[in-house]
Amino acid sequence: MKFAISALTFASLAFAAPAMAQDATGDAAAGERVFNKCQTCHVIADAEGTVLGGRNAKTGPNLYGLPGRAAGSQADFNGYGPDLVALGTSGFTWDEASFVEYVADPAKFLKTRLDNNGARSKMSFKLTNAKEKADVWAYIASLSPAMEPEAEGEAAPAATN
Repeated sequence: MKFAISALTFASLAFAAPAMAQDATGDAAAGERVFNKCQTCHVIADAEGTVLGGRNAKTGPNLYGLPGRAAGSQADFNGYGPDLVALGTSGFTWDEASFVEYVADPAKFLKTRLDNNGARSKMSFKLTNAKEKADVWAYIASLSPAMEPEAEGEAAPAATN
């Protein structure tokens, strides 16, 4: 009986570990400090234009509402490269895992996702520290509206802000 309970406990932990890793989030307070590296190009400003994070930079898109938004679709930003826009029109939306992969090497990310070795990114900055990447995502997510839960079989609508 002890063996059966131990085996069951071990099995449930083994199956739970990947789920816990996927749900792992960074520290939003630490992400606010790391976002100082991003604010040269990006801002987090709500729909009314109130700056919630960073400075009112215009080089890159506003990151408010990034979680769940289609890539290359920020309505009031027209500086996206064609490859990022193509990724977004394919149905791709931002989540923590893809954001973390993207900021590590934006060009490599696009080449892989689009299966196109000629794909380019206008974002040249790379954030390589794993903790910092998770923390920045947590910070952006903490200032963004909550994503709508997806209905089974339907993709969540892309936010336009």
